[in-house]
Amino acid sequence: MSANAYTDELKHKEDELAIAYLPAVKGMAYRLKERLPSSVDFSDLSAIGTEELVRLARRYDEALNDSFWGYAKKRVYGAMLDYLRSLDILSRASRKLVKAIDYAVEEHLLTHDEEPSDVELAELLEESVEKVHDARIASSIYTVMPLHDQLQVGDEGAALAQVEKDQLVEVIKKILSAYKEREQMIIQLYYFEELTLKEISNILDITESRISQIHKSVIQKIKESIGA
Repeated sequence: MSANAYTDELKHKEDELAIAYLPAVKGMAYRLKERLPSSVDFSDLSAIGTEELVRLARRYDEALNDSFWGYAKKRVYGAMLDYLRSLDILSRASRKLVKAIDYAVEEHLLTHDEEPSDVELAELLEESVEKVHDARIASSIYTVMPLHDQLQVGDEGAALAQVEKDQLVEVIKKILSAYKEREQMIIQLYYFEELTLKEISNILDITESRISQIHKSVIQKIKESIGA
């Protein structure tokens, strides 16, 4: 067999490997999209994941990894998260607005069963509806990020970036231990099982607004415990 023929056969095998796992990539993109606002397009996530899948298939070595999907899964998901990070969705100004919105939403939930609308928040905060809408979208995109990413959003980011991973894990464990079993289950289902707010709501019989509120409360307590 000539060198060119061998190269073509190898490339064909690699492409077949990528094609075999395309449904898994699309499923991953779909599940991630379910947890994101409508402004993020499913086809963009799927395309990013597919590009990464093809790259991984072309450098996959069976001798080093006996399972291609086991080797590729985290890397494909990571490529999708990198794409979301690249959107640069939270400017310094909008971070302050997100904080103000979170506080206003929490106050509103004390006397209501649902979150305030963008219009209501705009009136409360004396901001335009468009700015409030965009800030809430940015905030909701960041909720699918790993905890370490979320903790570095805002003015506290520089301080939190210096925290060692092991220390952060211990802080998170300590914070969660102070919550009731249901609240701990929410964090488990959201971050480790990667369920949507709607799915968690159906499982635990708790409103999506309350789940969102608990999630934000955990993030804030972690920041406070670290001293940010």
